[in-house]
Amino acid sequence: MKRIMPLALGVVVIGLGILAFTMLFTVHQAQQVIVLQFGNPIKVISEPGLAYKLPWQSLLYYEKRVLNLDPPVERVILADQKPLLVDAFARYRISKPLMFFRSVKSEAGIRQRLGPIVNASLRGVLGTVTLASVLSEERTEIMAKIRDDVNRQAQRFGIELIDVRIRRADLPEKTSQSVYERMRTEREREAAEFRAQGFEQAERIKATADREATVIQAEATRESEILRGLGEGERTRILNAAFGKDPEFFNFYRSMEAYAASIGEGTYMVLTKDSEFFDFFGSVHPGSRGRGEE
Repeated sequence: MKRIMPLALGVVVIGLGILAFTMLFTVHQAQQVIVLQFGNPIKVISEPGLAYKLPWQSLLYYEKRVLNLDPPVERVILADQKPLLVDAFARYRISKPLMFFRSVKSEAGIRQRLGPIVNASLRGVLGTVTLASVLSEERTEIMAKIRDDVNRQAQRFGIELIDVRIRRADLPEKTSQSVYERMRTEREREAAEFRAQGFEQAERIKATADREATVIQAEATRESEILRGLGEGERTRILNAAFGKDPEFFNFYRSMEAYAASIGEGTYMVLTKDSEFFDFFGSVHPGSRGRGEE
């Protein structure tokens, strides 16, 4: 009897341990759990920590974190009839586990259902905009429309759509080449127009500068002529005043200027001795000072 009691106690402890192992479980903070009984959901546990279930019940774990969806590349025709290859992705979270379980069961199921919805929304929204809008700041508004449209359709799956983004948008090879050629032609046209405008502006500036230079030169010439006239008048007045005071000295001075201007190195002049040009070089007695001493 003493040997049976410890054995029975050990069996009970082991049984309790096995029962506890089958009933107790932990919920991670990044997970949420649905307790199933014969395949039917009984309750949802979203809070992290230790929880329990009956031995015949099973568990189904779902992520609480944001999940990723990468649908296949979609060919979209834009409003300006340009085809575009769109590679998009979506981010979602399982917000209602019971609805998610009843509608799609698993993440593989939501990928099969949500991918076509995302691509259909891409075709619907992008089909109303042009390529220039997709490549401009309007892209944020366009993606918000796509996100709201997908979120409205995806709510029946028990998920919350966080965001939809275009990872890459490429034109097909032929379309890309034609768009490139058209863009190059447009840029060349704009460059030629800018050059023509620059040349026109340069000519206008040059004409204005030439006109201003002509006016300035004319003003300077006029002022110089005025100053020259004033100077000549002052010179004439001074000479007249000097001539009036000493006519003989004035004649002598004018003759000296004529000599300096006419006679230079290698100059030969043949004149008679009584020429007026030598009026101040007449016979002068030594030691005397007369009219032609210089």
